[in-house]
Amino acid sequence: QVQLVESGGGLVQPGGSLRLSCAASGFIFSINTMGWYRQAPGKQRELVARIRSGGSTNYADSVKGRFTISRDNAKNTVVLQMNSLKPEDTAVYYCNVNLVGGNYWGKGTLVTVSS
Repeated sequence: QVQLVESGGGLVQPGGSLRLSCAASGFIFSINTMGWYRQAPGKQRELVARIRSGGSTNYADSVKGRFTISRDNAKNTVVLQMNSLKPEDTAVYYCNVNLVGGNYWGKGTLVTVSS
């Protein structure tokens, strides 16, 4: 079993920054990708950013140039640095880990961008 613990959500003003962290623990053999998804009220869950074991990344067009994803393979952690936040970034952000043996989700952390 794999557990994901997220931290770092909260309330921030437009233009501000937040840093989300996710730590994976448990029976982890080989992680393929680590990433962040988000779901706004009334919308489907969408990919925000993803990073592969080799370090290559994918970003949603809406966050390119503002968000940066990074990972520490030794600690099985993934971090999403979010800058220049906009009200439309408001959502529940979910950590995702895909590894040999399954695909796992965190419980989610709420990010609210509002003045």
